[in-house]
Amino acid sequence: MESPLRISVLDQSPVSEGSSGTEALRNTLDLAQLADRLGYARYWVAEHHATPMLACAAPEVLIGPIAAATERIRVGSGGVMLPHYSPLKVAEVFSILSALYPGRIDLGLGRAPGTDHTTAFALQRDRRQPSPDDFPSQLAELLAYFEDTLPENHPFARLAALPGKPHVPEVWLLGSSPQSALWAGDSNLPYCFADFINPDGENIAAMYRQRAQSPRMMVAAWAICAETDEEAQRVASSARMTRALLNQGRLIPVPPIEKAQQFLAQNGRNADTAARPRRAIVGSPQTVRRGIEEVGRLYQADEVMVVTITYDHRDRRRSYELIAEEFGLATKQTCHDVRSEAQVIPGR
Repeated sequence: MESPLRISVLDQSPVSEGSSGTEALRNTLDLAQLADRLGYARYWVAEHHATPMLACAAPEVLIGPIAAATERIRVGSGGVMLPHYSPLKVAEVFSILSALYPGRIDLGLGRAPGTDHTTAFALQRDRRQPSPDDFPSQLAELLAYFEDTLPENHPFARLAALPGKPHVPEVWLLGSSPQSALWAGDSNLPYCFADFINPDGENIAAMYRQRAQSPRMMVAAWAICAETDEEAQRVASSARMTRALLNQGRLIPVPPIEKAQQFLAQNGRNADTAARPRRAIVGSPQTVRRGIEEVGRLYQADEVMVVTITYDHRDRRRSYELIAEEFGLATKQTCHDVRSEAQVIPGR
């Protein structure tokens, strides 16, 4: 039985122990091509800085090569951390991408720094003082460039003549907190909630739907799929170890399965103890499908974005292959499955 859910991919470009960031980025391109063939709706790449575990620090750089290497899948950022950047610069970059790949570019925006405070400060152009917390005004300015809604007497009005016009990206707001839901709802933007960060977001999603005039809800969930529940749990050991150490403030590349199993055996329940427990959908295709559909129901979402981290890239490929097969993506998904217009921002 086909599921009404659309299924997409969030790729954090994981770096495996003994490997390199270069190989991780090449794996991202490889996985994007596979996702395109398998029928996934979107392929988003994340922004993280100064971590040995995740290679992508600049999603806007990866989006172009991914779009060029694929044929129909939407490609975007999950997301661009707007506080680091000038709204005009982000608008220009995604305007160009939208012109080169019309109707296929998404701009997912986040407020989180994607790193620690020291690195966030290093990313600032002006380091005389911390950057102001002015995300709402940044977001409003960015949308005004895409929509050409700045008043004629505004000093930036002429800057809305972006190089890729009339093409613009589909703009999404990302988040894992009530504040992001308020911003998304008040701006009437599509909203993607990071359940893999905060699994208690049902009420937050409901708040968004109440405030948005034309709500569009997507949820990002963490999952690993293998032929059996037992094999999936074995493969997931690597990610469990990285998460356990992350909870202690220790950042490491993704460890081999055997090393992770030994770590988990030695640390017992303490390995999975976290200040905020996180949802993990791990198992056979049938188990993972039930988990993904349950998350979709909890959030009343019509799309679930799956993030998967494994030590071996072949296991990650296989996980997405099994999920696509279980949901019948190749037979039901086409480039027209995702509502989108190349020249307007949906819902505004």
